[in-house]
Amino acid sequence: MFSSDFIQQLLIAIPAILLALTFHEVAHAWMADKLGDNTARMLGRLNLNPIVHLDLMGTLAFVISMMAGVGFGWAKPVPVNPGNFRHPRRGMMWVALAGPATNFILAIISGFLFSLLRGSGMGYTFVGEPIILMLRASFTINTALAAFNLIPILPFDGGRIVMGLLPRRLAWQYSRSEPFGFFIVLGLLLLGVFHTIMMPIFIALATAEQVFVLNLLRIFGLA
Repeated sequence: MFSSDFIQQLLIAIPAILLALTFHEVAHAWMADKLGDNTARMLGRLNLNPIVHLDLMGTLAFVISMMAGVGFGWAKPVPVNPGNFRHPRRGMMWVALAGPATNFILAIISGFLFSLLRGSGMGYTFVGEPIILMLRASFTINTALAAFNLIPILPFDGGRIVMGLLPRRLAWQYSRSEPFGFFIVLGLLLLGVFHTIMMPIFIALATAEQVFVLNLLRIFGLA
């Protein structure tokens, strides 16, 4: 059923998937906690244990979709009570932004370590090669997860950010689309146009991350 190449790719990707999903959700919980809502902390979601955040169906979706070369999945949403924020709509915007921003930072760290190890020649050793491959996977997966969540459709993070930026009346009108968000994304996937929407976001993020990596390498005298 599964080819040896797929199993190898999956084993390399699993640590990156767990890292990306866990830190993404913890970032949401941490930001909510800092802004005055301790709901996630009280429910044990301010925790770096991946098991706390994994969703069974979302994890299976990752495995199945990877066979098609997509890598689409999700974790358990972090419970947030915006009523605990001083400014609920603006608070939700910052909570939403924390997840993709964390993946953006993780991608930069992964890219930096990848360049560092590859430049040192470790990528050609028995131990170094799988580490290099995992770091490359971490860069791609974190960038993809950030790009996916920044799509401006509710209830995804991008939709929450748009709501926080819109005037109150427009934000209320926009919020009425939330019950249909997953159906909209599913429709875009079935029509084959989801990739067209997500790819510009992915390219923009990846380009910015590569610029940061290059500047870090220059700062440390490695480029």
